Amino acid sequence: MAQPPSVSSQDIARVLENVKDPQTGKNLLAYGHLEGCSLTEGKLSVAFAVAREHAQTISALCDNAAHQLETLPGVQSASIILTAHRPAGAAAKPKAATGGHRPLGSVAPDNGNTPILPGVKTIIAVASGKGGVGKSTTATNLAVGLGLEGLKVGLLDADIHGPSLHRMLGATGKPEVIDGKLQPVEAWGIKAVSLGMLVDEKAAMIWRGPMVMGAINQLLTDVTWGNLDVMVVDLPPGTGDAQLSLTQKVPLTGAVIVSTPQDIALIDARRGVTMFEKVHVPVLGLIENMSYFCCPNCGHNTELFGHGGAQKEAKAMGVPFLGEVPLLADIRASGDKGVPGIIETPDGEGAKAWRHIAHKVAEMLRPQLQK
Repeated sequence: MAQPPSVSSQDIARVLENVKDPQTGKNLLAYGHLEGCSLTEGKLSVAFAVAREHAQTISALCDNAAHQLETLPGVQSASIILTAHRPAGAAAKPKAATGGHRPLGSVAPDNGNTPILPGVKTIIAVASGKGGVGKSTTATNLAVGLGLEGLKVGLLDADIHGPSLHRMLGATGKPEVIDGKLQPVEAWGIKAVSLGMLVDEKAAMIWRGPMVMGAINQLLTDVTWGNLDVMVVDLPPGTGDAQLSLTQKVPLTGAVIVSTPQDIALIDARRGVTMFEKVHVPVLGLIENMSYFCCPNCGHNTELFGHGGAQKEAKAMGVPFLGEVPLLADIRASGDKGVPGIIETPDGEGAKAWRHIAHKVAEMLRPQLQK
């Protein structure tokens, strides 16, 4: 790759040599090598290749390195893109048994005989065709609502690039590791694990497909989930590799699609429904989030994004409509506070909507739970 005139690969290498791991004293270049860089209108992008087993260590150092790169002439902002490549012909080597935990983003050896989530009776994915529609809020309140229905529930945050469920649950600190297995955090009657519990919140998760799937696989297999009636999986937005790979990795019982009422969001929701149909995963239904705004002063409902679009779309596509959730300041505040809205304001319109939706989903799952 051609180097920009004001920044050379040697300049970048010198910066990376100055960023050291406080635990080992090694600099960044000791963990990988510079693949390339580009400088466009003051924005510097650096591609840095690392072994998967070093991904967690490297990601924690990237913010510091990016800040130092911004001191180079002509650089206004800098980002480091981590890449992970296995040498041609190389096979994954089994890791010796230890008391530690395998680094995030690494790929575990798979002999095809290891059962995935053996104690989990049903698994449902919460998905959206696009971001910003309240998918993670939905996953959190749905999981807690299913717990209020008397089910044993686990919540897995598979939104690797934007993990937020730990904040919505008020979970602080890192999960305990026992015999090399992460122990889920227990909050509001459910068990939960999020990548956000394991990495620095300020660290940018700039991971490519293999590392993303490596992390998701670990959250499935390297966690002591125990016996659960249902696991709720918060998927990344969109219909890409992560979603398709997860559907191939675990036997999904069904999927819940979240959308807002406006047409532009429903286009993406439609793609989500189509994706799950193609991989033979039943769509349990659509949820219309931010369905209307309820004024806290006068009680008047305003349809900011239109209203009823998801219900009409569900009918047109022949899938169930699970319910509508209003746009309320209380829902936002409860998420920031770390208390799910279904718990924080149990008599509010939002909580009533979540309880109604959770009850519908629980009734759909009960026939399989009783087998």
